[in-house]
Amino acid sequence: MNVRRSAAVLAALAVIGAATPAAADPSPSPSQALPSALYGDSDPKYDGVWRQSLALLAQDTAGVKPAAKSVQWLVRQQCADGGFASYRPDPATACDARTPLDTNATSAAVQALTALGGHDDVTGKAVGWLKSVQNKDGGWGYAPGGASDTNSTSVVIGALAAAGEEPGLVEKGGKSPYDALLKLALPCDGDGAGAFAFQPDKKGDLAANADATAAGVLGALGHGMVVKPGKKAGKTSGPACAEPRTPERAAANGAAYLTSALGRDDDHLMSALAGAEPQPDHGNTADAVVALAARGDSEQAQRSVRWLAKNSATWAARSGPAAYAQLIFAAHATGTDPRDFGGADLVKQLNATGPAPQAAAKSGAKAAEEDKDSDSVFGVWWYVGVCLVAGIGIGFLFTGRRKQQP
Repeated sequence: MNVRRSAAVLAALAVIGAATPAAADPSPSPSQALPSALYGDSDPKYDGVWRQSLALLAQDTAGVKPAAKSVQWLVRQQCADGGFASYRPDPATACDARTPLDTNATSAAVQALTALGGHDDVTGKAVGWLKSVQNKDGGWGYAPGGASDTNSTSVVIGALAAAGEEPGLVEKGGKSPYDALLKLALPCDGDGAGAFAFQPDKKGDLAANADATAAGVLGALGHGMVVKPGKKAGKTSGPACAEPRTPERAAANGAAYLTSALGRDDDHLMSALAGAEPQPDHGNTADAVVALAARGDSEQAQRSVRWLAKNSATWAARSGPAAYAQLIFAAHATGTDPRDFGGADLVKQLNATGPAPQAAAKSGAKAAEEDKDSDSVFGVWWYVGVCLVAGIGIGFLFTGRRKQQP
């Protein structure tokens, strides 16, 4: 998701710049302290709402009730039209045409606030805004008016599904989000067969992108960031890749591409940034785990989550709350305990990056047992109290009798 976020931001800058010649700079001044309700301590200019949403969603997934002020901070980031920018340092200032609204931040906020519950007005307005900026091909770009990309379209699909919408019925010009994704799926011949591209290049060609493929698989399946392990995918007859004419087929092709890519490098993905030495890509590996688990490709998902458990500690500590959230999502999708992830407690580490959460809700069995214990203790002390009162009463009785004797 980190690479996804960076790519989407860079792709949107030209659109925002062209549309708003005097776009406001949302970064805090050097002397301005970050909001105390915000998770993480890095500059939130491009990812404040995104990382806050992921942190809150991951806490909810792990059974933790987030701090009320952190939830309220996220709610107050919304503009009057329903959209969210990446970060608004002064929510009291109304949004205007120069506010750089962001489909990714808006979709992440919808998924988090829907999971937490009690924010139907906020999420309803946000979904309405997302529908209003849908492109004619059925997809979404990072910024309104930007060309559709796999990552943005998929995260919007996740928001629509979380809010109770049927993504396939959300259309613009007769095109749904799934139509947009199918146009970004690579055919089964040539390099990157079965993968998704982020966007077409200037010539209209598609290039395989592992990050976009992880997003595309989730989107094609109609899932958001939090998924339960899917039913184990059965073996398909015929070739591993077939013409992606349906979202399900495109998801199967993408999953096969991810499985192959993960298997080439000891069950993890590698970064391929221009001009830099290839490095293990922890964030995209976590996203791939979630995508594979959602489809039921559990064997590779389990191998890759074990690699993450052994190798992600340094990356997560450096990257902050969104990274811990990604790992929690991967753990949840594979049935792995996020509180014992390679010996690390991901939930505790995430909680430490922001305001202390409220107490986690007790499970029904544990609460019942504690109530039973409480009743037992209460019964013992009630009996002791009665005895004490009775003893005091008897004492007064004997004292009175002594006084009445001649």
